[in-house]
Amino acid sequence: MINRLTSRRDIRFLSFLCCLVYFVSYLTRLNYAACLAEVQRSLNISKSLAGLPVTGCFITYGIGQLLCGFMGDRFHPRDMIFTGLTATSVCNLLAALFPRIEVIIPIWCFNGFFQSMLWPPLVRAMAEGLDEEHYKKCCVQVSVASSAGMIAVYVLAPVCIFISGWRLAFIFPGLLGIATAFFWLLSFTRLQSDGTNTVSALNVEMETDYTIKLPALFLQASLIPILLAIILHGILRDGITTWMPAYITETFGLSTSLSILTTAVLPIFSIFSITIASWLLQKLHNELFTAGILFVIGTLSSLLLLPFYQSLPVFSITMMTLITGCMYGINLLLISRVPRHFARFGRVATISGILNASTYIGSSLSTYAFGAISERFGWFYTIAVWVLVALGGALLCFFTFRKWERFSNPD
Repeated sequence: MINRLTSRRDIRFLSFLCCLVYFVSYLTRLNYAACLAEVQRSLNISKSLAGLPVTGCFITYGIGQLLCGFMGDRFHPRDMIFTGLTATSVCNLLAALFPRIEVIIPIWCFNGFFQSMLWPPLVRAMAEGLDEEHYKKCCVQVSVASSAGMIAVYVLAPVCIFISGWRLAFIFPGLLGIATAFFWLLSFTRLQSDGTNTVSALNVEMETDYTIKLPALFLQASLIPILLAIILHGILRDGITTWMPAYITETFGLSTSLSILTTAVLPIFSIFSITIASWLLQKLHNELFTAGILFVIGTLSSLLLLPFYQSLPVFSITMMTLITGCMYGINLLLISRVPRHFARFGRVATISGILNASTYIGSSLSTYAFGAISERFGWFYTIAVWVLVALGGALLCFFTFRKWERFSNPD
């Protein structure tokens, strides 16, 4: 759609646009989860009911990842991103205008699907507009932008709640999202030119073997246990992130604003976690074995949290930060690194979509389940579930890593 950019200024500008879009997408998607404890208190509803919009959003986002991956190859990235970002911004404004949970639930489900319209065409725009070196750099920058977006959400939400209530945390991102959508449309049009070009940023020397059917590939690569491990990592990563403010408020008596603010440490630490996971992979040369080690660290952190979950707030926050940090590292290994091994089968996009969608199966399960478990049995048993989930992920990875090593290193 766009010719390969050669001007350093244009390359930097496209990278900036991609980072801006992804940053704003986090502001307009994670703000409900950040305000969940305050929404529950303000609307006087149960935790399980308050968690339903997040659950629905995760489900539609995961399904949308598969559908929009297909659409992203057939529609112009400029138009698809403009449509998705505008629609998700409107969803934010509607949630603020109609503060009733029975209205917010379907709105946030639509928001999840519109959010899934952003990532596939964004990758395509980077791949077509940038050479391989700048494509890799832009991917790192976009990852940092996502962490920055999460930090901004958990800083912005308590400020908005303090100033005028949780609805402001939807109005501001909604207006910013609309402004960003039009800025993207006008700016990308300037960069666009007629004709097509080879997507050399994604070119990989491969023997495209289409004779192997997808079910056979699942068995050959042990994808079923990998998918289960990804679901478990999604349960811990997004479940803890979503319910951490409610846990801190209920257990230690902090205000919801301050509790939400403490959650900002999670994405800050995630940047370091991703770096550590990448370093470990360079040493161990096996994605599954490395992920298993991180699951073990998550298991031990959950166990250490159990006896002190009511008495030591700083220690509790530190342990939850360590657990989610390990999950972000696992996300890098199993979502970003594993798909490249399917290049020789011409299945990178298909496998990537399936793996990414699996994350949000876990995310949707945890958002509702952790709220229901904590409400009925308390936070001790909720944390005990974290132990079992992390242990299950470790066992899946360790039982699978040798077969995965034979598949990923056929020579």
